[in-house]
Amino acid sequence: MPPRAPEFWQHDGRAARLLSPLAALYDAAVAARFAHAKPFRAGVPVICVGNLTVGGAGKTPVVLALAKRLAARGIQFHILSRGYGGRFRGPILVDPERHDARDVGDEALLLARVAPCWVARDRPAGARAAVKAGARAILMDDGLQNPSLAKDWSLLVLDGGYGLGNGRVLPAGPLREAASRGLARADAVVVMGEDKSGLAGSCAGKPVLHAKLALVDPAKFRGRAVVAFAGIGRPEKFFRSAEEAGARLLIRRAFADHHRYSVSELNQLKLQARGAKAALLTTEKDWVRLPLAWRAQVDFLPVEVEWRESAKLDTLLDDVLKRAHG
Repeated sequence: MPPRAPEFWQHDGRAARLLSPLAALYDAAVAARFAHAKPFRAGVPVICVGNLTVGGAGKTPVVLALAKRLAARGIQFHILSRGYGGRFRGPILVDPERHDARDVGDEALLLARVAPCWVARDRPAGARAAVKAGARAILMDDGLQNPSLAKDWSLLVLDGGYGLGNGRVLPAGPLREAASRGLARADAVVVMGEDKSGLAGSCAGKPVLHAKLALVDPAKFRGRAVVAFAGIGRPEKFFRSAEEAGARLLIRRAFADHHRYSVSELNQLKLQARGAKAALLTTEKDWVRLPLAWRAQVDFLPVEVEWRESAKLDTLLDDVLKRAHG
């Protein structure tokens, strides 16, 4: 599993400069993939939600929010995921009753709760399987840097607080590719949270949507003492959300993104909670990675995307669906 983002990714210091030759090679490899790609056309609208940075931008909640909008329009859509962290290459239709995070990854398990979700490392193969199974549209979780499947609409999600970090490509910084190239391929941009980095002004004339993660039932946690733990891209965002819900965080434990919890780690957390007379609290993505026997012992903090320009999003979505259907 990937480690937590290093601190130097936020600053253009000596470590970032030393790694810049490797970053140039990494970025060149991404560019070469696009230069030689022959994207497969699925024959149905393909909507891609992606990001430029490694982890923590809010991509999966945006996919879930778009899924609700597609469902409200009565469109028979399927979700396509790479299944990061899972062992299955696919294409395979996710069954939450049969598969766990070791099989298909945590994101696919979350997505399969709202719509049919396919895990496929080979995105064209996944799209073909979805269409064969009856999909009239495909909602693609991640894939902005994957040129193998043609997209009808690419929505780029950026974290307003973190921005683009130091602006450098992996491993010198948090970017998956040069920001200018990723922005050029995006059809619209979602800035999640307060835009402290001035992202909206650097989106090259693209439509910009502002959104934030809102707590679904904050009153449930008000005044509760908790031991909070998270293995996501930016655990500190979860800790802040828990505090905003009114929870009293007695202990905070941050793990690597997509961390698989061992029984010994969970027992240690349980002992800490028992000693502090507190409840165990985590994110929904972490919760689906827990062994089934542990889920009843751990609560999660549900969040959903709250849009500032909801009508603008609906107009953009309707336009792309109309164009794709000809």
